[in-house]
Amino acid sequence: MARRAGAETYPARLRKSAHRVRSTLRRSGVDYFRGDGSDWIALAALLLVIPAITCGTLLNPVWCSPTALVLPIVAGGLVLRPASLLGLYAAAAAALIVESISLGPFKDGTVGVTPGTVLTVAACGFFGLVLAQFRARVGVPWRRGGTMLFDLRERIRVQSALPRLPQGWHREMSLRPAGGQSFSGDFVVAARTNGGRTLEAVLTDVSGKGMDAGSRALLLSGAFGGLLGSLPPHGFLPAANGYLLRQDWDEGFATSIHLVLDLESGDYEILSAGHPPALQLHAGSGRWEEKAAEGPLLGVYDGAEFDAVKGSLAPGDVLMLFTDGLVETSERDMAEGIDRLTGEADRYVSTGFEGAAWHLIEACAKDVNDDRALLLLSRKS
Repeated sequence: MARRAGAETYPARLRKSAHRVRSTLRRSGVDYFRGDGSDWIALAALLLVIPAITCGTLLNPVWCSPTALVLPIVAGGLVLRPASLLGLYAAAAAALIVESISLGPFKDGTVGVTPGTVLTVAACGFFGLVLAQFRARVGVPWRRGGTMLFDLRERIRVQSALPRLPQGWHREMSLRPAGGQSFSGDFVVAARTNGGRTLEAVLTDVSGKGMDAGSRALLLSGAFGGLLGSLPPHGFLPAANGYLLRQDWDEGFATSIHLVLDLESGDYEILSAGHPPALQLHAGSGRWEEKAAEGPLLGVYDGAEFDAVKGSLAPGDVLMLFTDGLVETSERDMAEGIDRLTGEADRYVSTGFEGAAWHLIEACAKDVNDDRALLLLSRKS
């Protein structure tokens, strides 16, 4: 019995050992990808590449030029830490010395290590070291840097997601950063409050555009998302204004528009902080009406007051909130831009506004070098 028990436990022990080995290798791989692990594997691989290039240069210098040593140097600047990079540079310098001795002095028409070769390799090494020191100072290795930027972009996208609305309502949001970038200074935070009966949505335009405003937009979207629903509707913009003032940014102002919509009755309030007016389409008359609330920019002075404007969405009505990049350019004032936006929106009155937000930005401000955002709400007939 004891012998059979030992025979039964041996495969189990073997499986456990294999599982530990796989877990260790997987954890090491994940840490290396994230930049938390050691870079000795990359260093060892690059150190093996250098003698391989050196041998190729000595055997056939025509096809394997001495300048090929810049390849591991450039790769090292991307993946190694500064201390490891210096060791790689020492190996590359030794390889250049070996190549220059073996190939002999450079003469016209011969293949050898020229002064230009040395300068090229040294220049690549210098820029690689600068890059490695920058990554070390920031604390975000290149393997994790791209993933981190992707995570930041996804966080902004998730925070700008609109909640589901009850039957009879349609909502959509479209955002277009300046210059085709992934980060924008425009963002939306929205939540259903009052037991799900009320929709609160805040569209904000941070000063600046693209990557310059993206970091501030990420910070503000998180803060505004925490404030929304935690305060009475009329207390949101004063609290947001105080938050911006406490940041003490050099370029710390923003415009914002706050919608408070009763999903049962269709009644709403709009509060604005220096933001362009909202637009409401009245299905009965087919006309667009501007809903302009009064209020100063966020982050300019303390004690600012924000006055609300009220309205109601009847079945078939549409409400649009947008940022100034959609309707205002250096060649076009806001009034002209709003006329163009409403003219394009009239095309969707008969067919419905589903999918219209993206097309309206495309039609009105496709090539504008500014962040553009459009929030569209419609009450179905």
